[in-house]
Amino acid sequence: MTTKLKITAIKPYPAWVGTRNQMLVKVETDQGIFGWGESGLSGRERAVTGAVEHYREFFIGRDPLQIGRIWQEAYRSQYFEGGRVLQAAISAIDIALHDIKGKALGVPVYELLGGKQRDRVPTFASTGDEAEGDVAIERARELCEQGWQAIRFFPAGQNSKDIFEPRESIGVTARMLNKAREALGDEVVLGIDYHHRLSVAEAASFCNKLGRGVLDFLEEPIRDETPEAYESLRTMTDIPFAIGEEFASKWQFLPYIERGIHQFNRLDVCNVGGLTEAMKVAGWSEAHYVDLMPHNPLGPVCTAATVHLAAAVPNFAWLETRVPERKLGFDSSEFFPVQPQLEGPAYPVGDLPGLGVEVNEAAIQAQSFRFWEAPHLKRRDGSVTNW
Repeated sequence: MTTKLKITAIKPYPAWVGTRNQMLVKVETDQGIFGWGESGLSGRERAVTGAVEHYREFFIGRDPLQIGRIWQEAYRSQYFEGGRVLQAAISAIDIALHDIKGKALGVPVYELLGGKQRDRVPTFASTGDEAEGDVAIERARELCEQGWQAIRFFPAGQNSKDIFEPRESIGVTARMLNKAREALGDEVVLGIDYHHRLSVAEAASFCNKLGRGVLDFLEEPIRDETPEAYESLRTMTDIPFAIGEEFASKWQFLPYIERGIHQFNRLDVCNVGGLTEAMKVAGWSEAHYVDLMPHNPLGPVCTAATVHLAAAVPNFAWLETRVPERKLGFDSSEFFPVQPQLEGPAYPVGDLPGLGVEVNEAAIQAQSFRFWEAPHLKRRDGSVTNW
């Protein structure tokens, strides 16, 4: 790098990869250095594309190394600041700018975040949302044999495309988890993701059906809009809560961290505002003894950015990952010839400049957006419920 860099292009690429769209963003500069980012607002990629295209209008010509300033301008440059669509766009641009700065300086992104604190990033694996009952327990046993010591289950009915009745799910799911703990022993960490499908009363009833010490974390049992609802549930159970994958700013994390409502932050770097905002949440969480358990269901750009975050923070538990044999295609080597690779149950922290991920831009360009919508679930009385 011989002169000051300038942003010359910001290109949004909503592309079908595997079984779902990925919302990728490429930021280019006048010296040939470019960076990749990813947005996490799955199912609303066109909305994010519009936001990225709007930001592009006033970021062309700017210095991409001024990451913090660009973040503030993107957030504060309109009266109606924030929100999940705008923050998803800011996240992708912010991650791409970190990729650029790392490449320009010849260092991995974690060096921009304070340096590496660990050599390997431990992960948790999931039994899969198709597996229930004894099948899920057997799958968990297989994951233990492959080296995972933190395993997440899904509730009965999770894979439904039509009807979900919470009261029909909680008893069956509680029996499965009680049996799983007995079968797998006390050493393995067990959790479950209820995907915010329960009410406070239903979540409390579920917790009361579990044996003491069965669960090490309960993820997203209810919706997050009202912290007071979580505080109410907190008084009814001592199971640690894992919350926050939908949060789109440090301000959404504020009541949960400050009031001691949860124990694990399911922070998503592709939704919260990128690495700039994620590091602020991480420091705040450290002060309150809340560990990060990042949300990572997207593609290799998200995984790479999150591995760098995980490498750089002290208060880290596990990173969400997909075991290789699931083969959903999100991490296809055709689209991502260089990307983080699991070694057993952990990602080694690499030393490539930037994010350490390469994207086959021509292949992404050729793979156009496809409309995808999450199931619109109903209860048996015909009313709409949460997906």
